[in-house]
Amino acid sequence: MARTRLDRVTDLNAIDPRVFPPASRRGETCHQLKIGGIRATELVERFGSPLYVVDEAAARARAREIREAITGEAHRIGTEATVYYAGKAFLCVEVARWMAEEGLAIDVASGGELLVALTAGVDPARIGFHGNNKSIAEIERAVAAGVGTIILDSEIEIERVARAASAAGVRQRVRLRVNSGVHASTHDFLATSHEDQKFGQPLDAAPALASAILAHDSLEFVGLHCHIGSQIFATEGFRESARRLLSIYPTLAKLAGGPIPELNLGGGFGIAYTSSQADTVPDVRDIARDLADIVAETSAEFAIPVPKLAFEPGRAVIGQAGVTLYTVGTTKRVPLSGSDAAARPEDLGFAERLYVSVDGGMSDNARPALYGADYQVRLVNRVSDADPALVRVVGKHCEAGDIVVQRDLLPGDVVPGDVLAVPATGAYCWSLSSNYNYLPRPAVVAVRDGEARIIVRGETEEELVARSVY
Repeated sequence: MARTRLDRVTDLNAIDPRVFPPASRRGETCHQLKIGGIRATELVERFGSPLYVVDEAAARARAREIREAITGEAHRIGTEATVYYAGKAFLCVEVARWMAEEGLAIDVASGGELLVALTAGVDPARIGFHGNNKSIAEIERAVAAGVGTIILDSEIEIERVARAASAAGVRQRVRLRVNSGVHASTHDFLATSHEDQKFGQPLDAAPALASAILAHDSLEFVGLHCHIGSQIFATEGFRESARRLLSIYPTLAKLAGGPIPELNLGGGFGIAYTSSQADTVPDVRDIARDLADIVAETSAEFAIPVPKLAFEPGRAVIGQAGVTLYTVGTTKRVPLSGSDAAARPEDLGFAERLYVSVDGGMSDNARPALYGADYQVRLVNRVSDADPALVRVVGKHCEAGDIVVQRDLLPGDVVPGDVLAVPATGAYCWSLSSNYNYLPRPAVVAVRDGEARIIVRGETEEELVARSVY
């Protein structure tokens, strides 16, 4: 039988600090999961279920770790680096404030995200504005606010940003987003630097587009931007992308009449969603060192000054800090036929699957349905020595694909009323949430040092109905 991640599950009660927020643990007497020093059951009792929980200390620590690794390696090769927090992963006013206080700039991709960052008091000069279809109104708002850098995604945007900056009487810093042609080793929808997709411009079009930018006195061309994808573990793609981008910097320097000062290599660093995946996640310090080396080597090869660097991690900052808590509603056992079991060695030869239905689902975590994302689950309101059961954790939506955890092992005595925790849900869960089947979106609660507070209010059914006009 092929070896799978479930083969390596030896303790169904274990809380893996490589997947959960690092300080999470079971209480010594109650044996319940504690996040930020607070029992999961207490959080559910106080704030409801399902519930997004974010460990503030874990998020802040990870932000510092990434910033220090990247800026330290940049200094080693004689340059500087800016680390932007990619707000699309999860953004609210409080999280934007955390990131700014930890020394990160903020990357936004809409007028709404821009408003969140400004409301949090983020210095506009430390905001980057992304998007393949920024409206004229959004561009004008960004320019008026003093946004530090606008990333140009198309030729049309060159003219739009130039007009807005001219009307405002400012010189707007801009980067040009290009596709290096490097394909990230990830889901097709998460790979963003191949040629046939909506973001950016072909790399060979960069000189002509740079000339168009340089023709406008109201624009300051500071360099190229490229994002090769998301949930990437290997550094080879980043290295090759950096080499290709820097190879055209001599041409761009001739057009600009001087060196191109910056290079933004995007983000996309992967995290562990399961304990087995944790074994393959590279250390951010190794990633930073590898990227700094290739930038220094390639700059020397093409006889150009080492540019200032920028990166945009999001998931890598906030992902592990988040946990979603659910309450079990129903369970049922479904037999697996012999032929089916033989065809799926990942099911470990179990004769049946235990379907565990929870009070959320694809409305609070769309990633399994969108990308086939893999998560793990733990029973957290108690410990159990029951024999393991092959489980599929599903939501309450009217969709067969409403799956939260495709397959994992839980104690076979899991019953209605139990509380389950799905870790590593800090990124792209609340951000992608919906009201499908009129389910209210859960609250987001921050925990730290034994205290909890709401940082995003949950919704009620009454609020959803109130939107109807009749």
